[in-house]
Amino acid sequence: MNPAPNLILVGPMGAGKSCIGRRLAERFTLEFIDADQAIVEAAGTSINTIFEHVGEAGFRQYERQVLADLLQRSGILLSTGGGAVLDADNRRLIRERGFVVYLRVSVDSQLQRLQRDRTRPLLQRPDREQVLQAMARQRDPLYREVADLTFNTDTCTPTDATAQLVLRLAAQWQMTELRA
Repeated sequence: MNPAPNLILVGPMGAGKSCIGRRLAERFTLEFIDADQAIVEAAGTSINTIFEHVGEAGFRQYERQVLADLLQRSGILLSTGGGAVLDADNRRLIRERGFVVYLRVSVDSQLQRLQRDRTRPLLQRPDREQVLQAMARQRDPLYREVADLTFNTDTCTPTDATAQLVLRLAAQWQMTELRA
């Protein structure tokens, strides 16, 4: 049993962090928070606009601050952005403040799930497959570094993934109060 005050989902875009996260939050009576949406609210503008004005580095600054603020809380299910693990301080905080589930997904599944998506700034290029493969090579070791549990979503519907994760989490995670 691994006690932690929060449940945190990490993984690449298209892994199901938001969809599965909402369902898990409901099952465990946690407040669901999508980190990207929290960044939009904090910045007062869209992620695309943030990228246009301050680039990825500026976006990562917003992300770092929002994660630090959110993870001061207890009883949340936090769905992180795919690149949140790029920052060493984020990784440390994620590990310290939550039970971390790495939702894995293959590049082939990502391409299929994201084929109509035009909202993700890092994918607004003709070479989507190469971009996703490069991200996977860079980020997979970082996701593994922070993960308490790894779950592959390639062949699961959100309903099936949620059911399987509920069972695994019930056996491996115990919610605790956040200690200062």
